[in-house]
Amino acid sequence: MYLLSGVAAAQQSRSDSSGASGTASPPVAGKAPLGVAVVEMDAVVHGWSAKKDLLDKTVTNDQKEKIGKIEDMIVTRSADAKLPVASFAIIGVGGFLGIAKNDVAIPMEQIKLEGRQLVLPGATKAALKALPPFVYAQ
Repeated sequence: MYLLSGVAAAQQSRSDSSGASGTASPPVAGKAPLGVAVVEMDAVVHGWSAKKDLLDKTVTNDQKEKIGKIEDMIVTRSADAKLPVASFAIIGVGGFLGIAKNDVAIPMEQIKLEGRQLVLPGATKAALKALPPFVYAQ
């Protein structure tokens, strides 16, 4: 199972809805309703929280070796430019107490979810350290 695969689909189904019953607030003429529909609440409650379930969580490889932790997530627009999508995980690799740590950007579709563990198949610390470092735009 790949992370966040259902988020865009749920958001798309909301944007395609025409104010069907069960919405949190009434539709506004010409605009999608605000809030979460009752039928979407199950996905929200059982979904992943970036703050609680992803940020600062350990990432392992398929050999169960710790290779880093999720430092941040980068949100971009979907290919059709309609929906925001969590596109990249910023993974901190190496270092001690933040010193000599290397942040790298990894596409979210490369990170798998096995149980509650985040797995980056085929990755090693050395391979991630060899990637270009991620640096925030100024």
